[in-house]
Amino acid sequence: MTSRLNPYISFDGNARQAMEFYKDVFGGTLALNTFGEYGAPEGEGADKIMHAMLESDSGYTIMGADTPPGMEHNPGTNIAVSLSGDDGDELRGYWAKLADGGSVSVPLEKQMWGDEFGACTDKFGISWMVNIAGTPG
Repeated sequence: MTSRLNPYISFDGNARQAMEFYKDVFGGTLALNTFGEYGAPEGEGADKIMHAMLESDSGYTIMGADTPPGMEHNPGTNIAVSLSGDDGDELRGYWAKLADGGSVSVPLEKQMWGDEFGACTDKFGISWMVNIAGTPG
């Protein structure tokens, strides 16, 4: 998979409805994963969307998720730029440059879903997420 850049939108509990709306608008294939599927305890929030990805027939990709419990949802600042792919060296290079002079909220490291992931805000205040698929270890 080549690296790609796309928007990643945070929602206030209505990610499923929003992403289904975007599927109606753009068509394509929608994948939805809940917090419950990734080990969150059953109950409040387990059915909320941890990660959604719409890949349209025209080649657009939109990703989104519900804001995790305990994190603040801020309309207007609820979008990040996502870099994803399987070229670890390329993506780690981008990560290093984006994080330099900025702030890291999630260190780039192996996550519970098996990929390497990190989140940072660059020195210009832009939020970035980097996901490296299929990292061993």
